[in-house]
Amino acid sequence: MITEVEDFFTRGCGRCSRFDTPACSAHHWAEGLASLRRICLQAGLGEAVKWGHPCYIHASRNIVLMGAFREDFRLTFFNAALLKDPAGILQRRGPNTQNPDTVVFTSAAGVRDRESLLRAYLEEAKGYAERGIRAPKVVRTLDLPVELEDALTEDPELAEAFSNLTPGRQRSYAIALNSAKKPETRVARIARFRPGILAGKGALER
Repeated sequence: MITEVEDFFTRGCGRCSRFDTPACSAHHWAEGLASLRRICLQAGLGEAVKWGHPCYIHASRNIVLMGAFREDFRLTFFNAALLKDPAGILQRRGPNTQNPDTVVFTSAAGVRDRESLLRAYLEEAKGYAERGIRAPKVVRTLDLPVELEDALTEDPELAEAFSNLTPGRQRSYAIALNSAKKPETRVARIARFRPGILAGKGALER
């Protein structure tokens, strides 16, 4: 993955084989991404690279993360549960996302149309960061498939590593395994996931 923010806008994130090629999503959405970057910088946010993507920071807190995909490009808010979202522009990234937190774009014109709203949302998020306000944590119970419970019982090393994972990483494995319909598929996935669990990584981390 990239470590310099300029690389994202000129070469991509470095997370797939399309990196630094004309097929890269960062090239496809270059105009819209440049507009989002301008808006974030004009809002006084600091710029860094996190998880291979531009991350914008204020008062030592992550405010938004920028991303580019084949179908769209996005601006995702941290602590989105705090945002009032009067215009209803925030969307959930997926069925397991706790709160709507992402503004999705399919054109540079879409950024221009929502620029004033984005500026207002960024100012609201900055205010929470300055006051040290965070969204309340919601404790979720993990629905672990029986195959994983059996594996953890039979493999103490795996059990210890899994217990040391962050709640989000534990949940990523629960989701990945519960999405498999057949027990044998879940067993095969557990074997494939074992090295990642021992390395302290989540199901989607390389």
